Amino acid sequence: MIHMTTRPMTRRTAVLGITAATATLARPSVLRAQSTGRVVVVGGGFGGAACARALKRAQGDSQVILIEPNAVFTSCPFSNEVIAGLRDIEAQQFDYDRLAADGVTVIGQAVTAIEPQLRSVLTADGVALPYDRLVLSPGIDFHFEALPGYDEAASEKMPHAWKAGAQTLLLRRQLEAMDDGGTVAIAVPPNPSRCPPAPYERASLIAHYLKTRKPRSKVLILDAKDDFSQQRLFEKAWKELYGETIERIGLSQGGRVTSVDPATKTIVTEFGNYTPDVANVIPPQRAGHIAEIAGATDATGWCPIDPVTFESKLVKNVHVIGDACLGGGIPKSASAANAQGKACAAAIVNLLAGRTPEAPRLTGVCYNTVAPGYGFSLAGNYQPRGDIFAEVEGGATSPVDAPRELRAREAAGAERWFQTITADTFG
Repeated sequence: MIHMTTRPMTRRTAVLGITAATATLARPSVLRAQSTGRVVVVGGGFGGAACARALKRAQGDSQVILIEPNAVFTSCPFSNEVIAGLRDIEAQQFDYDRLAADGVTVIGQAVTAIEPQLRSVLTADGVALPYDRLVLSPGIDFHFEALPGYDEAASEKMPHAWKAGAQTLLLRRQLEAMDDGGTVAIAVPPNPSRCPPAPYERASLIAHYLKTRKPRSKVLILDAKDDFSQQRLFEKAWKELYGETIERIGLSQGGRVTSVDPATKTIVTEFGNYTPDVANVIPPQRAGHIAEIAGATDATGWCPIDPVTFESKLVKNVHVIGDACLGGGIPKSASAANAQGKACAAAIVNLLAGRTPEAPRLTGVCYNTVAPGYGFSLAGNYQPRGDIFAEVEGGATSPVDAPRELRAREAAGAERWFQTITADTFG
């Protein structure tokens, strides 16, 4: 699931839905710089890897360094299908061999310190790497203090599965071990968060698993929001496919989770306590920790940026892309991160050459799969406006009342989108 934006369903709808062509990612015009430099990119997800690749392709004689401690990247988009037993985790995993073959220097270390005054990054093995420009693409971390009782240890009993990998498989195993007739509770945090529609896609696919394997079971969504992106499309699909299997309790009904007790697997809300058989607790979020180390986060826990260059408002010569930044209307999603990575690369090429960067126009698409062969989508366009990105005309969403043939085509389009973006980012 790849979220693009939250908007009312009265907007213009696409009569024939959104084809795979709509998933074309933003490709800013990148001119070769007259001078080159050393650019260090921290974080090898959809944003960081795309940025490093675009920089190297634009400036073949420059030094582009990608620092990422994990040898294998595990994708969050489509990980809900892994949880529901529809996909193997291996289909989500990608290495950095092709980036290295393209000339990007890939360093498998964690970053422990950033010294903006010296323009230097320190890795866990004690090596200091100087830079002319630094790009941070750290993704999200969890704001554990905002949810009493929940921490890393608690996530081993009440998995979040919001960072794909071991947690994804843990939640899948818990579903498999649950007796028929059990309840799966999903605690949904407030915005901003990574991929806001993804919890509802997850609820849908878990409901599909239960319907086919454990039909007396149910899914309970405990939500810190009253409204969510593509709500009418989700609710129509739930009614059509799952009947009473999915129950959602929104904010005004007391659905906001205020604390948890991992010892008893209890979820506490404003109006009552729940002890489900499987507890999927998605905690509040903030920018990845390395952004805080760099001094790029503000009081919100996220990173304010110049939307033209992605340069930090707080730290010179440091750019922030992807989920970590305060992007205004542009969502925290793989599609957005990939587009931001390319646009940031274009800006850096121009800055290193002494040219004024052009304002980017970013395009992306969101697909949600609620059952095998049943999907819908949302496309958006974004441009800088003041200090943030604002949505501009040209987007489209799937119609609410659409035939199943269109839903099937959009489910297939989601798979094509995933193949396109992973090939584009990782090779």
